[in-house]
Amino acid sequence: MEEKIYGLIGRNLKHSYSVPVHRELGNSAYRLIELEPEELASFLAREDLGGVNVTMPYKRAVIRYCDRLSPEAQETGSVNTIVRTAAGTLEGFNTDAFGLEYMIRRAGISPAGKKVLIFGSGGASLTAQHVARKSGAKEVVVISRSGKENYENYYRHDDAGILINATPLGMYPRTGDAAADASLFIDCSGVLDLIYNPLRTALILQAEALGTPCSGGLPMLTAQAGAAAELFSNVTLEEGEIERITDKLYLEKTSIVLIGMPGSGKNTVGRALSQMSGRELIDIDAAIEKEAGCSIPEIFARSGEAGFRRLERELTAEAGKRSGKIIVTGGGVVKDKRNHFPLRQNGRLYHLRRDPALLPREGRPLSEKADLEAMLEERQPLYERFRDAVIDNCGTPEEAAKAVWRDFNAHPGD
Repeated sequence: MEEKIYGLIGRNLKHSYSVPVHRELGNSAYRLIELEPEELASFLAREDLGGVNVTMPYKRAVIRYCDRLSPEAQETGSVNTIVRTAAGTLEGFNTDAFGLEYMIRRAGISPAGKKVLIFGSGGASLTAQHVARKSGAKEVVVISRSGKENYENYYRHDDAGILINATPLGMYPRTGDAAADASLFIDCSGVLDLIYNPLRTALILQAEALGTPCSGGLPMLTAQAGAAAELFSNVTLEEGEIERITDKLYLEKTSIVLIGMPGSGKNTVGRALSQMSGRELIDIDAAIEKEAGCSIPEIFARSGEAGFRRLERELTAEAGKRSGKIIVTGGGVVKDKRNHFPLRQNGRLYHLRRDPALLPREGRPLSEKADLEAMLEERQPLYERFRDAVIDNCGTPEEAAKAVWRDFNAHPGD
C-alpha cells in the first residue's frame, strides 16, 4: 500500500514544532514541507497526499485548490488543514479557530464585551477576527502595515481590552521584536500571541511584567494539531490528550537557566542536570572565552568589565534563542536588565543560593578582591527580579540538581 504524505506546508518552517506534536499524536509520517508559491499546485495535486497543515504564507492561497471548504474555513476565509478524501477530492478546514478558542479558555481570558485589537491582516488574523467575534467581542480592530489603522497610530485604541498578535513579529530567529507596547493599554485584560517559538515573545513578557493574563501560541498549536489529526485519521482523541501534549512540549522546549553569585555552583549543578536529563549544557562564560580567544581574566585586562559585558550580552542573546537546554550564566549576567528577555523567552530561571563564606574567589576577576557580602547585597534584588525559583545549594551538586529537576517538572509552561 502506498504511503500517504502528511506534514506542514509553508515557505520557511525553521521555527516549527509541528513534527513533535504530530509524532506525539501518533503520526510518524508527519514532516515539514517547504514550498515556493509556484510549487503549491503540483504538490496539492499529488495522489499520495493524505493530509497537510498549512502555515504562512499560504492559508489563503490554498483555497483555490480545495474542492470543498468546511463552514469554519468559509467563514474565516483561511485554511490551515487539507485532507484528501477517499474520492480523491481536497477538503479544506480551519482548525486554527478551535486552537485559538482553546488557548483563550486555557489562559482564563474572555473577549466578550471588549474591544479586541488584532495585529496583522493575513490568514492568522482572519481566524483571530472570527474567534473574537464568535466570542462576543464588542468591537474588532485590525492593525496592518498599510491600512487606516496601522502601526503608526494603533495607540489611538488604548481602550482595547484584548490584544492579539497575528503577525510574525517576534518569531524565531528574530526574537525580541513586538507588534505593540502593551503598557499603553490601561484597560487591557488579556494578551495573546499566536507565536510559539519562542515560548514567550517580547509582547508576552511585557504582559507578564504588567500582571496581565496572557498566553503564547503553544496551546493553540497543540489544540489545532489535535483537531487536524482527528481529520487525518477519522478518530476522536481521548479527553485530556491535548493538555497532556501541551505540557509535555512545554517541558521539552523550556530551557533550565541557572543564575547566582560567582562560585555558587552553577557549573557543577549544570553538569549534574545535563547528565541527569540528557540535555545539552550551554556555558555562557565558556562561550565568551571561545568567542574572544582568551580567558575571562584576560578579557577584563584587555577590555575591562564593559568589554566583557558586551560579549556576555551578545552570547546570552544567542543562547536564549535555543530551547530545551541547560544554560549556565555568569554571576553578573543580572547586572544588565537586557539579558532577562533572552533568558526568559524560552527558559525557567533558577537562582542558586549559597552562603557567601563558601564562595570561592580564585580566577574570578570581580570576586578576588571584592567584599562578597557587599556584592551579594547589591545583586540580590537583581537575582530576585530575574528568577522564577530559588534553590539552596548547600549540599552536593547532585542534590541541588535533583531539586531543580523536581521543581522544573512540576511547572510546565510557567
